[in-house]
This record gives sequence, C-alpha cells and structure tokens, in this order.
Amino acid sequence: MEKEKKSLKWLWIAIALVVVAAIGVWCGINAKIFVNDKTGNTELNVFGIPALLTGIFIVTALGYLLGRITIKGVNLGTAGVFLVAILFGYLCTLIPQDLPILSVLRLEARKGNTTYYKSVIQNVGLVLFVGSVGFIAGPKFFRDLAKNFKTYIVLGISIILIGTLVAVIFTLVSPYGADFWAGILSGALTSTPGYSAAQEAMTQMGASDAQVTIGHAIAYPFGVIGVVLFVQLLPRFVKADMNYERSLLKPEVMEATEEKVEKKLFKCDDFGFTALAIAIVSGLILGGIKIPLFGGVSFSLGTTGGVLIMCLVFGHFGRIGSLSMEIPTATVKALKELGLMLFLIGAGVDGGVSLVSAIGGDAGIIVWGFVGGALMTIIPMIAGFFLGKYVLKLPLLNNLGSITGGMTSTPALGTLIATAETDDVAGAYASTYPIALVLIVVACNLMINLMI
Repeated sequence: MEKEKKSLKWLWIAIALVVVAAIGVWCGINAKIFVNDKTGNTELNVFGIPALLTGIFIVTALGYLLGRITIKGVNLGTAGVFLVAILFGYLCTLIPQDLPILSVLRLEARKGNTTYYKSVIQNVGLVLFVGSVGFIAGPKFFRDLAKNFKTYIVLGISIILIGTLVAVIFTLVSPYGADFWAGILSGALTSTPGYSAAQEAMTQMGASDAQVTIGHAIAYPFGVIGVVLFVQLLPRFVKADMNYERSLLKPEVMEATEEKVEKKLFKCDDFGFTALAIAIVSGLILGGIKIPLFGGVSFSLGTTGGVLIMCLVFGHFGRIGSLSMEIPTATVKALKELGLMLFLIGAGVDGGVSLVSAIGGDAGIIVWGFVGGALMTIIPMIAGFFLGKYVLKLPLLNNLGSITGGMTSTPALGTLIATAETDDVAGAYASTYPIALVLIVVACNLMINLMI
C-alpha cells in the first residue's frame, strides 16, 4: 500500500511538471505585453487577459498539489505555489527569439513584461494577507506587545545585525561588490523595502543597480523556502509538545471589574469587506508617508508596514464610533490564504523571469550568491532561536513568530500559523516586523554608501 502511494505521488509530480511546461508555453504565446506608443505605458492586450487568468489559476492548482506532498511529515504548503510560479515565470522566457510571430510575445527579464504579476497580483495579495493578519492579531496584539516589547526589539535587532554581518564578510572575501551583496541580503531576508533602498542608493551615486537586482533575484527563492522549512522542521527537531506550546500563547483570563455594555454597532455588510477596505486604504496612506533619514535617503513603512499597523489598530478597537470594524473569522481566514497565494504567485513569476538574466551570465556569481544568500537566511534564524530560547526565555511559538517577523517573511508566517494550528503566533510577527523593516532598509543603504 505504501509503495502504491509513493508511486502515485511521483506520478502526480511528473504530471504537474508536464502541465506547467505546457501552460507556460501557452501563456507565453498568448500573453502579448507591449508598450503603448501614445502613452508609453506597458499594456496587456485582450488576448493576454485570459492567459493571465489561466496562468494564475493553473499555478494555484499545481502549486497546492506540490505543496500537499508530504515527506516525513514535512511539506511546503502554500509555498509550493511559489516554486511553481518561479518555474512558470522561467518557462515564459523560453519562447525562441528567432520566431518572427512569437518574438513579440516572449516574456523577457525586464520590468515591463512582469508588471501585471509583480505590481498588481503580488500587491493585491500582499494587502489582503497582511490586512487579514492584522485583524486576526489585533485584539491580542497590544497586550502581547506590552508584555514582550523589549524582547521583540532585541530579537529583531539581532537577526538583522547578524544577517548584515554575514553580508559584510562576503563583501570583503568575494570578488563581488557591496551592491551585489546588499541585493543578496535583501533577497535572503525577502525584504522589498531593503531591495528598493539598495537600488535608490546606487541611483544616487550615479551607478547602475543591475548587480543589486541580480543579487536579490538569486537569494530570494531560498529566502522564502528556507524560512518556511525552518518553522516546520524546528518543532520536530526539539520534539515540541504543540498542545503545550499553544497553551502558552493563550491570553490571561482577566476578571471583569465592571459590567460592559455593548452598544449595537452598524455593519455595512455581513462579511466585513467594508471594514477591511477602510483599514487597507488607511494603511496605504500611512505607508506612503516618507520620513527622511540621512544623506537624502527616506524611509517609509510601505504597503506591508502601513497596512499591517492600521489593521492591527482597527482589529484591536473593533469599531469607529458606531461603525463596526469587525470581520467574521471565516472571512478573514479565507482572505488570509487567498492573499498569501496571490502574493506568492506575483513574487514567483517575477522571480523566475529575473533569474533568467542571472543564469545567463557569470556562473560564479550564481554560486557565490546562492551560498552567501543561504547563509544569510540560515545563520540569523539559528542564532535568533537560541537567543530567544536561552537568553530571552521566549516560548517556542512566540520565538518562531518573532523570527518570521525579524526575517520579514510573510510566507513563513502563513506556514507557521498552519504548523502551530493557531493564529495567535501572528502577534509576535507583527511586533518584530516593523523593527526589522526599518533596520534592513538602513543596513542595505549603509552597505553601499560605506563599502563602495
């Protein structure tokens, strides 16, 4: 019986790979992306829209199929979507350039060709996921933050400092410059703001940011998968009693000192979509505010940080006057998974296309980048775990939640929630994430300004 199950598993994998290859070619043929001569904007024609939608849902189905494959109790879960999306993005670049009919339809390693996946699909998924996480964690977030604030600061700072130290060492011993390793650092920590900061620093110096882009593209895939596997494997290595660990996350029961009267609140809709929309718009406005740092560099919370903070606030208070800001549990959990899926599809397709330029170049840069990026992902997590366990005395799930925040890893939070079987781990992530976000932006900028 076991042999039959294993044979069936590998059969499904083979079928999935064949289907992905076929879909990649089909979507590459149909997705005609071009530059409008009048406006100069990148556009997708009507024949490309069915290809775009088909690609999204085929990647979804195959990604979840891949993520469901379990080996010794470990699986990729939603991160399987990310791997299939990377393969899909890469396959869309393989249409031969010498075919006159298909050459204009070929996806190349340029920003314009992946605009709809990266700028639209990825960002829609991002706001849905972090918004849902904010509403889930909101009611318990501020109590947890007040109790462990100093702990989360120490862990967040330590993770970024250790990752940056590894990046500096590789800058000194490798034949590649600080711009490349700043890109690797941002990819290893899956930090888009860090990546943008490194690009901006190079632009201000009047230099090309190509090495930053290549470094980010090389390190990003392992940056996602490495943290996802870490939060699944670590509880097994330490033989954690998950029922006991979950009990440590439960808030203390407070005796009511006075009877609370709840006024009847007005609800715009039964699903809470209005509440989520108000919180997301508020978060986007907050995330767009730029704070000057030094040397002309500015910092902003960005889409992720702004939306996360505002959804935490609205999730905590649950109302604006007499307007209800509550979202049903079933709705917010479904939106959380949908958002994570769309985010991984957008990031994966763009990453697969970006990798083409790296793979087609210097082989040495790929080896250096992969090894360095893997160490920048693994070493901070291991160091953070031991620091949290033995010095800061954090319970396991708080520790892992804080590590995912310190690594700024949205996909890993989704995996940790599934592994822990509770949304309460989101509080530690949300407490550590803003600290890590600020520090990774500063670190990438300083690496370039001080080492080039």
